[in-house]
Amino acid sequence: MHTFPEKLRKAEEWSDWRWQLSNSITTVGQLEHSTDLTDEERLNLPRVLKKLRMRITPYYASLMDPEDLNDPIRLQAVASILELSDTRGEDDPMSEDSTTPVKGVLQRYPDRICLLVTNECASFCRFCQRKRRIATRDYHASDEGILNALAYVRSNKDIRDVLVTGGDPLMMTNDRLDWILSEIEDIPQVEIKRIGTRTPVVLPQRITHRLTKMLSRHHPLWINTHFNHPAEITEEAAQACAMLADAGIPLGNQTVLLKGVNDSVKVLEELFKKLVQIRVRPYYLFQCNPVRGINHFRTPVKLGIEIIKQLQGRISGLCIPRFVVNIPGGKGKIPLQPRNFCGEDEDTVYLRTWRGEVIPYPSGN
Repeated sequence: MHTFPEKLRKAEEWSDWRWQLSNSITTVGQLEHSTDLTDEERLNLPRVLKKLRMRITPYYASLMDPEDLNDPIRLQAVASILELSDTRGEDDPMSEDSTTPVKGVLQRYPDRICLLVTNECASFCRFCQRKRRIATRDYHASDEGILNALAYVRSNKDIRDVLVTGGDPLMMTNDRLDWILSEIEDIPQVEIKRIGTRTPVVLPQRITHRLTKMLSRHHPLWINTHFNHPAEITEEAAQACAMLADAGIPLGNQTVLLKGVNDSVKVLEELFKKLVQIRVRPYYLFQCNPVRGINHFRTPVKLGIEIIKQLQGRISGLCIPRFVVNIPGGKGKIPLQPRNFCGEDEDTVYLRTWRGEVIPYPSGN
């Protein structure tokens, strides 16, 4: 018998996001009540958890098949000895620490910044590009730290777009997030605000009417979430996204291409179709970053290009994200797409269709 039977899932406390957090799985003993463990995992997981925390909400744990060691939810949520034994890559390949003009701000582009407000997440993804920030405890940026970061934004007239991220900003209280968004709005040149969050995926109970009412006061506001597999699009997740969309907040999704989780056309086609059905626009398909300890999730770059190629024509353009590689050294994102431009002559260009046909097209010269 596992910890979260059907009768508990229907209990009133199950819908309380604070209950979900306080009952999260953080130890090997708790994990054994939710999924079957191998002898190797029982031996090695304590070593991993001494260095890298694990947190899985009861809701997200309930999505796992307890008997399938390769279940896509399990692979994303349950710690692995590979996180210690795979030493390829770097802790900070994106050079975030060196693209930080002031504490709490990441800046790779002239017109936008990331505002890091917390290191806390409802569930810690095992493939996280910021594993180094998980540390041994949760922390939130201080009022002084946030005001100092926003003073930098205020002094830089080119910045028009602020992404509030972390960690997950929705792990803060409504009042605190309301204050942060209000402070950003007080900066004259900032035109839009964005929030990056995985709570609709791992803790949809966090999306409450009080939260969405508060967020609706801060338009223009965009939210990007992070669904990686169709199994994550549950009735609860769909309801959370509907509440945000009904509050007038445009929703995008950033999927990471992960070996064994979603590295097939079939899985991603189903995911992207379902996202559009719940009013979430597939925005990016990310190549998994070369972070130390997560290389077992990485796929060849050419696979992502091939998946996008095969999706063209099978599903509408609305469903197809851009496949993006985040370049090490803080040099930003590069979108990679199948090559459909095949050449040109004096007044004609030659383009390849999704069926592979090369078609002449008047160039307009």
